[in-house]
Amino acid sequence: MKNFFIVLVFACTTLTIQAQKKEKNQKPQVYGIDSTKVTTIDKTIKSLYDVISGEKGEKRNWGQFKFLFYKDAKLIPSGKNKKKVHVASFMTPDDYVKISGKWLVENGFFEKEINRKVQRFGNIAHVFSTYEAFNSKSDDAPFMRGINSIQLLNDGKRWWIINIYWTQETTDNPIPEKYLPKK
Repeated sequence: MKNFFIVLVFACTTLTIQAQKKEKNQKPQVYGIDSTKVTTIDKTIKSLYDVISGEKGEKRNWGQFKFLFYKDAKLIPSGKNKKKVHVASFMTPDDYVKISGKWLVENGFFEKEINRKVQRFGNIAHVFSTYEAFNSKSDDAPFMRGINSIQLLNDGKRWWIINIYWTQETTDNPIPEKYLPKK
């Protein structure tokens, strides 16, 4: 029995050491997630727009979408309710996928950034990103425009989205010229 115990301990130790060596030599496989898309502010914002955009019937990469966000991040749409009062709603990335994911695929949706203003201090950044929304890449005119206010954090390795707070353009709230592309 004593010999069996020694062999068992030796076998477990050998397997553990081999597994640790294998882990050090291999990059972890995370399917559907591209970690190079969060190394700069520009890549992070581009990835955000790319991952929610697609033609009707085209699935979205929700793994990549969720990978953009820091723990406890929020998506905050704002606008007027039925009583014409400005309100905001708070969602997690998972909530956004549950609420909007099916609609995006069923209708087609492309959100295109048309202008950007970035303010950065050290490891934090604020991006005012003006967008246009289309149902298809081939559409000539957007069905909606607005501004995404995006807060980001760099942890020394990558950029994380902390919050996205947005509102759509309306007739009584047009996008100011300073947030539109220069003509």
